[in-house]
Amino acid sequence: MLLAGASASASEAPAAVAPVISASIDLAITGLRSEKGNVLVCLSANPEYFPDCTKDKNARKLKVSATQADNIQIAGVKPGTYAVALVHDENANGKMDLRLFLPREGFGFSRNPKIGMGPPKFKSAQFTVGTADAHYAVRMKYIL
Repeated sequence: MLLAGASASASEAPAAVAPVISASIDLAITGLRSEKGNVLVCLSANPEYFPDCTKDKNARKLKVSATQADNIQIAGVKPGTYAVALVHDENANGKMDLRLFLPREGFGFSRNPKIGMGPPKFKSAQFTVGTADAHYAVRMKYIL
Protein backbone atom coordinates (compact mmCIF):
# COMPACT_ATOMS: atom_id res chain seq x y z
CA MET A 1 0.00 0.00 0.00
CA LEU A 2 2.75 2.40 0.94
CA LEU A 3 4.76 1.55 -2.17
CA ALA A 4 1.80 2.15 -4.44
CA GLY A 5 1.26 5.59 -2.98
CA ALA A 6 4.95 6.43 -3.28
CA SER A 7 4.99 5.14 -6.83
CA ALA A 8 2.02 7.33 -7.82
CA SER A 9 3.54 10.53 -6.50
CA ALA A 10 6.90 9.77 -8.07
CA SER A 11 5.29 9.31 -11.48
CA GLU A 12 3.60 12.74 -11.37
CA ALA A 13 5.60 15.21 -13.38
CA PRO A 14 5.96 18.72 -11.96
CA ALA A 15 3.77 21.26 -13.70
CA ALA A 16 5.57 23.39 -16.25
CA VAL A 17 6.03 26.97 -15.07
CA ALA A 18 5.09 29.52 -17.68
CA PRO A 19 7.70 32.23 -18.15
CA VAL A 20 6.74 35.66 -16.90
CA ILE A 21 6.43 37.96 -19.88
CA SER A 22 7.19 41.61 -19.24
CA ALA A 23 8.83 44.62 -20.82
CA SER A 24 10.38 47.89 -19.73
CA ILE A 25 9.03 51.32 -20.54
CA ASP A 26 11.66 54.00 -20.99
CA LEU A 27 10.45 57.59 -20.67
CA ALA A 28 12.58 60.41 -22.05
CA ILE A 29 11.41 63.51 -20.14
CA THR A 30 11.94 66.97 -21.59
CA GLY A 31 10.88 70.45 -20.56
CA LEU A 32 11.45 70.35 -16.79
CA ARG A 33 11.75 73.98 -15.74
CA SER A 34 13.98 73.23 -12.76
CA GLU A 35 15.78 70.44 -10.94
CA LYS A 36 13.86 71.15 -7.74
CA GLY A 37 11.77 68.45 -6.08
CA ASN A 38 10.66 65.20 -7.66
CA VAL A 39 8.86 63.84 -10.68
CA LEU A 40 5.90 61.67 -9.70
CA VAL A 41 5.13 58.96 -12.24
CA CYS A 42 1.92 56.96 -12.49
CA LEU A 43 1.51 54.04 -14.90
CA SER A 44 -2.12 52.95 -14.95
CA ALA A 45 -4.19 50.48 -16.95
CA ASN A 46 -7.48 51.74 -15.49
CA PRO A 47 -9.20 54.66 -17.28
CA GLU A 48 -11.30 55.37 -14.16
CA TYR A 49 -8.20 56.36 -12.19
CA PHE A 50 -6.39 58.37 -14.86
CA PRO A 51 -4.62 60.74 -14.51
CA ASP A 52 -4.93 60.89 -10.70
CA CYS A 53 -4.05 57.34 -9.79
CA THR A 54 -3.80 57.81 -6.02
CA LYS A 55 -6.73 55.39 -5.50
CA ASP A 56 -5.62 52.91 -8.16
CA LYS A 57 -4.27 49.94 -6.18
CA ASN A 58 -2.82 48.34 -9.32
CA ALA A 59 -1.03 51.42 -10.67
CA ARG A 60 2.76 51.56 -10.73
CA LYS A 61 3.89 54.70 -8.92
CA LEU A 62 7.42 56.06 -8.89
CA LYS A 63 9.04 59.10 -7.31
CA VAL A 64 12.23 60.22 -9.06
CA SER A 65 14.43 63.15 -8.09
CA ALA A 66 14.04 65.92 -10.68
CA THR A 67 17.84 65.96 -10.99
CA GLN A 68 17.67 62.41 -12.38
CA ALA A 69 14.36 62.55 -14.25
CA ASP A 70 15.54 63.01 -17.82
CA ASN A 71 15.24 59.25 -18.39
CA ILE A 72 12.91 57.12 -16.28
CA GLN A 73 12.56 53.37 -16.63
CA ILE A 74 9.56 51.34 -15.48
CA ALA A 75 10.62 47.70 -15.50
CA GLY A 76 8.58 44.51 -15.37
CA VAL A 77 5.46 45.80 -17.13
CA LYS A 78 3.09 43.04 -18.24
CA PRO A 79 1.54 43.24 -21.71
CA GLY A 80 -1.55 45.44 -21.83
CA THR A 81 -2.88 48.94 -22.47
CA TYR A 82 -1.56 51.71 -20.23
CA ALA A 83 -1.24 55.48 -19.87
CA VAL A 84 1.38 57.48 -17.98
CA ALA A 85 0.83 60.70 -16.03
CA LEU A 86 3.71 62.73 -14.58
CA VAL A 87 3.79 65.62 -12.11
CA HIS A 88 6.83 67.81 -11.49
CA ASP A 89 6.39 68.10 -7.72
CA GLU A 90 8.78 71.02 -7.31
CA ASN A 91 8.12 71.52 -3.59
CA ALA A 92 8.32 67.75 -2.88
CA ASN A 93 5.02 67.60 -0.98
CA GLY A 94 3.88 64.49 -2.87
CA LYS A 95 1.00 66.04 -4.82
CA MET A 96 0.03 68.42 -7.62
CA ASP A 97 -0.46 71.91 -6.19
CA LEU A 98 -3.28 74.03 -7.63
CA ARG A 99 -4.08 77.73 -7.70
CA LEU A 100 -7.64 78.64 -8.65
CA PHE A 101 -8.11 75.10 -10.02
CA LEU A 102 -5.05 75.44 -12.28
CA PRO A 103 -1.87 73.39 -11.80
CA ARG A 104 0.99 75.34 -10.23
CA GLU A 105 3.44 72.57 -11.05
CA GLY A 106 4.40 70.85 -14.28
CA PHE A 107 2.65 67.84 -15.76
CA GLY A 108 3.04 65.49 -18.69
CA PHE A 109 1.29 62.51 -20.24
CA SER A 110 2.22 59.63 -22.50
CA ARG A 111 1.70 60.41 -26.18
CA ASN A 112 1.77 64.17 -25.30
CA PRO A 113 -1.95 64.78 -25.91
CA LYS A 114 -3.27 68.26 -26.52
CA ILE A 115 -4.39 69.86 -23.26
CA GLY A 116 -7.70 71.71 -23.21
CA MET A 117 -9.92 72.37 -20.25
CA GLY A 118 -8.90 69.75 -17.73
CA PRO A 119 -6.67 66.73 -18.02
CA PRO A 120 -6.71 64.45 -21.06
CA LYS A 121 -8.76 61.29 -21.17
CA PHE A 122 -7.07 57.90 -20.82
CA LYS A 123 -7.73 57.12 -24.49
CA SER A 124 -5.68 60.10 -25.72
CA ALA A 125 -2.65 59.02 -23.64
CA GLN A 126 -2.94 55.23 -23.94
CA PHE A 127 -0.38 52.95 -25.52
CA THR A 128 0.07 49.19 -25.77
CA VAL A 129 2.88 47.24 -24.17
CA GLY A 130 3.84 43.87 -25.60
CA THR A 131 6.91 41.77 -24.95
CA ALA A 132 9.42 44.26 -26.39
CA ASP A 133 10.73 47.24 -24.47
CA ALA A 134 9.00 50.52 -25.32
CA HIS A 135 10.42 54.04 -25.56
CA TYR A 136 8.35 57.20 -25.24
CA ALA A 137 9.13 60.90 -25.07
CA VAL A 138 7.11 62.99 -22.61
CA ARG A 139 7.18 66.78 -22.75
CA MET A 140 6.40 68.54 -19.47
CA LYS A 141 4.00 71.51 -19.53
CA TYR A 142 3.52 74.39 -17.13
CA ILE A 143 0.53 76.74 -16.88
CA LEU A 144 1.58 78.98 -13.99
